[in-house]
Amino acid sequence: MWEWFINFLTWVLAGIQGVVGDWGLAVIILTVIIRLLLTPLMAHSTKSTARMQVMQPKLQEIQERYADDPERQAEELRKVYADMKFNPLGGCLPIFLQMPVFFGLFTVARQVPADASFYNILPSIAQSAQTVLDTSGIMAAAPYILFDVLFGVLTFIPMIMNVSTQSEAQKSQTMIMGGVMALMMLWFGWGVPAAVLLYYVTSSIWQVIQQRVITKRVMDKAKAEAEAEAVNRPIEVDVVRKEKKARPHKKN
Repeated sequence: MWEWFINFLTWVLAGIQGVVGDWGLAVIILTVIIRLLLTPLMAHSTKSTARMQVMQPKLQEIQERYADDPERQAEELRKVYADMKFNPLGGCLPIFLQMPVFFGLFTVARQVPADASFYNILPSIAQSAQTVLDTSGIMAAAPYILFDVLFGVLTFIPMIMNVSTQSEAQKSQTMIMGGVMALMMLWFGWGVPAAVLLYYVTSSIWQVIQQRVITKRVMDKAKAEAEAEAVNRPIEVDVVRKEKKARPHKKN
């Protein structure tokens, strides 16, 4: 099944290249097509995340009040999920469904012909920045290095776009994590074929635009709907704790 999927993506990529006449542009177009097809899943994931943020204070309240009664805590949480028509896995499922597609694109990007190019920018998208630097010098490798740096920067940007809504401690943690991830991506991008960098850079640019333009609108709308629903249908939470039985005293 996996081999069939890879062959199908390879066939689509080759077909696009036959139309546009450039392998690098074909990788970019295929990446955009896949991201477009997955946009509804991302919108669904965003809505689930927004509803979770609205529900978070109530969920924390239930967890605190029933901390000594796990069974009752789970029961009350299920009631809240049912009343708000919320599926806790709704935000994760779309991400899991995307993974085979993205891994497939990664595999296909590594299999482009050795002479495949991205116009005059990248003479061979089958080579990595490291390989071009070792064989042809810094001038020839400069465009490849630029794409690698762009990959690292575009990994960092989405992680810090929402820090304005976080606490100071969370901001600091997010910045550190973003910096570490960017460095890891720089290291990863240094040794992979430029076709893979084209795929990841295109996908990252799409993610930044989507997060800035689409995700914010979907998030705001979903939050407003969830808040209105919570106001119109308040959820009663029984705050009675589980009674603790008195321990019997030992006889002297």
